[in-house]
Amino acid sequence: MTGAIIENMSTKKLVIVGVTLLLFQALAFMVGGLIAPNPTSAVEYMATKCVDTIKRRQETKWFMPWGPNQCDKIQTFDEAMAKGIEANNIVFAVHIPMPNNEMSPWFQFMLVILQFDIAFKMYNQIAEGAVVTIDVGLAYRDDSFSEWTEMAQSFEHRNLNCNFTADKTFENEGRFYECDPLPFLEVGSVAHKYYLINIRLPVNVRKKVNIGIGEIKDIRLVGIHQNGGFTKVWFAMKTFLTPSILIIMIWYWRRITLMTRPPVLLEKVIFALGISMTFINIPVEWFSVGFNWTWMLLFGDIRQGIFYSMLLSFWIIFCGEHLMDHMERNRFSVYWKQVGPIVFGSFCLFIFDMCERGVQLTNPFFTIWASDVGTELAMSFITVAGICACLYFLFLCFMVFQVFRNISGKRSSLPAMSKARRLHYEGLIFRFKFLMLVTLTCAAMTIIFFIVSQVTEGHWHWGDYRVQLNSAFFTGIYGMWNLYVFAIMFLYAPSHKRYGDEQSSGDGGATSGEDIQLTTTVTHVDGPTEIYKMTGKEAQE
Repeated sequence: MTGAIIENMSTKKLVIVGVTLLLFQALAFMVGGLIAPNPTSAVEYMATKCVDTIKRRQETKWFMPWGPNQCDKIQTFDEAMAKGIEANNIVFAVHIPMPNNEMSPWFQFMLVILQFDIAFKMYNQIAEGAVVTIDVGLAYRDDSFSEWTEMAQSFEHRNLNCNFTADKTFENEGRFYECDPLPFLEVGSVAHKYYLINIRLPVNVRKKVNIGIGEIKDIRLVGIHQNGGFTKVWFAMKTFLTPSILIIMIWYWRRITLMTRPPVLLEKVIFALGISMTFINIPVEWFSVGFNWTWMLLFGDIRQGIFYSMLLSFWIIFCGEHLMDHMERNRFSVYWKQVGPIVFGSFCLFIFDMCERGVQLTNPFFTIWASDVGTELAMSFITVAGICACLYFLFLCFMVFQVFRNISGKRSSLPAMSKARRLHYEGLIFRFKFLMLVTLTCAAMTIIFFIVSQVTEGHWHWGDYRVQLNSAFFTGIYGMWNLYVFAIMFLYAPSHKRYGDEQSSGDGGATSGEDIQLTTTVTHVDGPTEIYKMTGKEAQE
């Protein structure tokens, strides 16, 4: 009687494999907790007020807040009024990074949040539904002497959402509103050493541009980027895990093709899961260190979305194949009601990502969070995605319960067997149930990671840049995915060992009869394991 490795491997060897995988899982968490720094860093910048003395400039001039070619500066708007400087001639300049520092391709991305400091004035209050119009430019250079090269230029609109907690009286003039931070800029690569942002707030009374936005005193920016140390650890993990999964995947499929029967649906889905894991593992991010590939963030989201879809679909089919009778098994079309919503949800995530990061490939200042409708849509999307993920997990728990009940129904055949044979099948059932519980644990951690990562990214757009995932959580979950896929392909690979050969003497007749009782009544049902055949027979009955 042949089967999969999970059935025919000795308990001692199986325990060794399990302990080894558990040690690697602990190592994955420790790499993030002890070696890697926090995934991201946030740096605050205060914009410098520069004066543009030329009203109608033909060419673009970039204003530096400090350095040898720094601009003419003013400290306050009162000083500007005293010197007769108009608001249209004031440029807010921010240099990223701080003096004596450099940006690095290892930072991977740069997200910038905008914060206005607006003082209360009785005769210049913030109007209801106030919108700020921003004329913004982004430039870069790679040394301290070259001219700035324009990277992006845009007119953007941001809704002000400010509250004044004190009474609106003359005594409280000069106190500041509490304004929500605004999403401002996101670039998918940090290929240059220095970046310069110039911001203008053009005023046009006739067109009511920047009218009713209060008295803006200062502009502050918060730059968020991935830490270089975390990036190196992340790349190293990908580089190590890619050949591991690739080798086990090739080995697994080679064993499948050596069988006399064609592969069943479950075996094909396991192979597809290995392909998706390999796809997300391939460390193409190494090229982002040497090339200015701004689409790497979007590409990374697409890869992760494909893996999520494949992993969630695999769990449904994995459980379903142990519930279906032999007439319904091995047909992918049977699962369209379960897999269809997963594919549809992944497609919606892809559309949402294209609307955000797809547009940012040409305009890094664009964001769906800029408008009230876009913010509500994004918030609703994150909420619905979290609810659907929780519902999926509950449904998966229900399917696992059904599988356990299906197996329990077949245990009634065990007492009639010989002791050795009964212990063998009880061992198979225990191994399978343990694997299903590991699957549920992996699913729970995946759902938690998905929800927390979506909420964390949302917090950044809301301006709460202090919220971030721990490095150990990132590396631990990523390691868990790889170890789980590795274990599934290893344990469900066809075994060369034959269980019946070990007990061919003395118990041969009983063994043969019990085989007929438990499994050979469905000999036309091929499958990777005896549990697979048992559950199919129970479902049929």
